[in-house]
Amino acid sequence: MPVATAEVSGIRRKRRRSNRGPRTPYALIAPAVLLMLGFLVYPMASIFYYSLQHYNVTKPWDNGFAGLDNFRQMFGDDLFWQSLGFSAKWVAATVGFQLLLGLGLALLVNESFVGRALSRALVFSPWAVSGVLTTSIWVLLYNPTTGFTKYLADLGLVQHGSSPLADPSAVFPAAVLTELWRGVPFFAILLLADLQSIPKDLYEASSVDGASRLRRFWHITLPHLRDAIVLSTLLRAVWEFNNVDLLYTLTNGGPANQTTTLPLYVAHKATVAHEFGYGSALTAAAFFILLFCSILYLRLSKFGGDRK
Repeated sequence: MPVATAEVSGIRRKRRRSNRGPRTPYALIAPAVLLMLGFLVYPMASIFYYSLQHYNVTKPWDNGFAGLDNFRQMFGDDLFWQSLGFSAKWVAATVGFQLLLGLGLALLVNESFVGRALSRALVFSPWAVSGVLTTSIWVLLYNPTTGFTKYLADLGLVQHGSSPLADPSAVFPAAVLTELWRGVPFFAILLLADLQSIPKDLYEASSVDGASRLRRFWHITLPHLRDAIVLSTLLRAVWEFNNVDLLYTLTNGGPANQTTTLPLYVAHKATVAHEFGYGSALTAAAFFILLFCSILYLRLSKFGGDRK
């Protein structure tokens, strides 16, 4: 009799454990989910809420429900369209050049040569520098009295006392060059990691078949790097679209708002003009623009799909 009782109790304990088992994973991920809700969902919900409000801390008597007034104001705001157009231009130029230069660097440091470890460290080091510090370095380089423009002026190539950051025709290339110095290592790191996962047997077999270096790159390297290129360009495009720190400290959107991106325009509206309702509407618009472009890009690139 005691044996039968022990068996029954053992069966009951197993049933309790089996009933408790499916709930255990949810309990383990609950803290992370709560943090996600607190740090992501709540701020997003706040943005959408304030986008429907007139909210200006300097004019509390005008605060209240605005409906779609902020969005109507946005569509008639010339500076909104100008900043959106510059954001698209900025993303296309910076991400495109970063991809090309990063791929070239990744292919270069993937080869075997003396001092490769040191070369990799030098190539990747700019990525460890913060945006504000990067800007400080390049501001000194663009300084007309201490930077390289002084030496260009001594050679007669530019005027003395001129700075690319103050020249409307040169400020965009100067800002892009600054961002390239910081962003190229990002692509080099990701693409180099994927390059090292390509089987060497494929290159050896293609060499035996007489394939040139260019054909090996086109038919072996690029197809294997496709998903890495799609993911890295998407991530970098989102980051460049949301770029505030570098342009804010480098040009502050000038001269004449020519380097004002949409997030930088939002920052000016929120921190300078204190128009938090209108700034929230601009942020909501930027969110939907990024969401639409990201989904479209992933669908067109067939990310994660068959490589054939």
